[in-house]
Amino acid sequence: MNAPVHITLTGLIVALVIAFAIGSTIWWMLHPPASFVQKLAAQAESEFERLVGSIMVVFSQDIESGHMMALAAKLARGERSELLAIYVIEVPFTLPPDAEMTAEERTALDALGAAETIAVKNGVNIRTEIVRARVTSQSVLDLAKREKANLIILGSFREGKYTGAPLGRAIETIAANAKCDVLIGVEGKHGTLLVDEFGQAAAPGGNEDRQPNV
Repeated sequence: MNAPVHITLTGLIVALVIAFAIGSTIWWMLHPPASFVQKLAAQAESEFERLVGSIMVVFSQDIESGHMMALAAKLARGERSELLAIYVIEVPFTLPPDAEMTAEERTALDALGAAETIAVKNGVNIRTEIVRARVTSQSVLDLAKREKANLIILGSFREGKYTGAPLGRAIETIAANAKCDVLIGVEGKHGTLLVDEFGQAAAPGGNEDRQPNV
């Protein structure tokens, strides 16, 4: 006949401690803590979702964003963001605010028409707007505030592909004073980002003299 088992309080506590330690070890093995890289990736993903909530792409005589339009459309599609493309016609102080500027208006229509074509091709809804202003940078900043933009996309081009050429004053002012994130795409020496898609969309509308080189 088996001898009776005597359970003491001390033995019970030791058994519970051992069981808890074994259980904790097994749980830790099944749920390892996130690595530093994983934490960075999660933080970056969260930041990216906030970044592209509302995207505004800017065009003007000195801001060439055609080569950035396809990227903007793909970002908007992937994150289901609102997409707005604006063209700012800067009216010189020597002219009245409502002065007729036929050539500039035609260029604006061509640029926004191409932007709309790219957006439709990517299955993205887009709003377009032509803005007349005395100062391009201030107009963009005011509009970004009005639209509660999360991201402003600006394109820049280098005259003669000179990589040391400075960015335009309007671009620098927008980047320095915007209350949201600003993405600036600069044409490379041997081509432009996704420019072939923009070029194909813009070709029928004229305005070939402003298209970047591939």
